[in-house]
Amino acid sequence: MGFIGSGNIGSTIARLAVEAGHQVVLSNSRGPETLADTVAELGPRASAGTSGEAAAAGDIVVVTVPVKAFPDLSAAPLVGKTVIDTCNYGPERDGHIPELDSESLTSSELLLRYIPDARVVKAFNNIFYKHLLSLARPAGAPDRSYLPIAGDSAPAKAAVTEFIESIGYGVVDAGRLADSWRQATGTPVWGTPYGPFSNEEGQPVGEDAIRVALATAKR
Repeated sequence: MGFIGSGNIGSTIARLAVEAGHQVVLSNSRGPETLADTVAELGPRASAGTSGEAAAAGDIVVVTVPVKAFPDLSAAPLVGKTVIDTCNYGPERDGHIPELDSESLTSSELLLRYIPDARVVKAFNNIFYKHLLSLARPAGAPDRSYLPIAGDSAPAKAAVTEFIESIGYGVVDAGRLADSWRQATGTPVWGTPYGPFSNEEGQPVGEDAIRVALATAKR
């Protein structure tokens, strides 16, 4: 697993991945040396590198950066890669992006413009990072929670589903990248089903509840 961006969501996914037996290579915009403490905490399955090294190392690459940083991504190392896009658009942080404000594109479709030869799958953008850590459950657990994913490549979605299942979650297929607005900030499936941020443990959410939340999303 390669990580371009190692903030709250990225480092939480990395922690779950390591616990599930995956190797991870972390990167951020400030350089590998700034990740020394995180790597030490995660243990021998974790290392740090440049964003190019993380992209090259990953069978799956997690892009978890501000949307305004999409133009800074290097497309070449991501050619042919399955890329998990965890990013949410926020004009107060990212500035106004006309295609997103007009809803002519989803943020994942915008990302694909910058990395056109990658296979992008939207995932992990709808859950608070503390809930993501605390709600992971083994396969078969009665209180296993579900996460929505969206993407245009069936093989990429299958790979991401396998990864998500390995770290403690079930998956609901939410459609194509054009449908990923259904799990964007402020939609019914974003945050709320897993409980308020004030409850750091969160609450388990089954498959049916995620499907209903996706179906009731409106633009």
